[in-house]
Amino acid sequence: MQELLKLIESRQSSRGLFDPKKIITKEDMEKILEAARWTPTAHNMQNFEVVVVDDKKILSAVGKIKSAPDLTFIKENYPQLSFSEEELKQKKVGILGTMFPKSWQTPDPKLEDIENEERGSFMAKQIMSSSALLFVLYDPSRRAPASENDFLGAISLGCAMENMWLTANSLKIGVHIVSSLSGKTAEKEIKKMLNIPDNFRIGFTMRLGYPVASGNYLRVRRDIGDFTHHNGFNNKGLD
Repeated sequence: MQELLKLIESRQSSRGLFDPKKIITKEDMEKILEAARWTPTAHNMQNFEVVVVDDKKILSAVGKIKSAPDLTFIKENYPQLSFSEEELKQKKVGILGTMFPKSWQTPDPKLEDIENEERGSFMAKQIMSSSALLFVLYDPSRRAPASENDFLGAISLGCAMENMWLTANSLKIGVHIVSSLSGKTAEKEIKKMLNIPDNFRIGFTMRLGYPVASGNYLRVRRDIGDFTHHNGFNNKGLD
């Protein structure tokens, strides 16, 4: 149990570059996919497909796709940012804003600043340095029974993500979720590139590889007593 908790506590996003010369063995990739195979899904629908991409030419082509975030994302991301470790420790939620480009570090960003920033080229380098990309797909027409907006189906995809992420981390393989590749423009190009049927959507993209640097950064969590309510919402903690 302690080993499992340590694995969960040590899990993090590897947002830096990976070593492009290091490949993920077929054996390790199969372990990650085996973890996906045993994902708990609503009604055991197993509502996902996984496209594994490790061809360097395809990775390069994906890296060249323009996938800058829109203004809505950046504006809604801003309240989650802290601009010092002390601020982040006090909040206990969110992430350090200094990890992001300058145009993301303002509540009122300008579209031209986002488009002119070097973020796009860095994302290209991130993707091209990866050992593999896992595109996790789902079919929106296959809704979990009595699940408004397929809420249970979305939870199932999250379970698949966690299973694969923890397994990859246990193998010393870095993981980074590239959400921008699920955007309409990027998704359209990727689906064409990989011959993905029209009825599927990209739920999330998992970037895998071996980090060239430790990439450790301050991670915070609320204490158990901050989010636990005992026998009623007004009774905080377990006392």
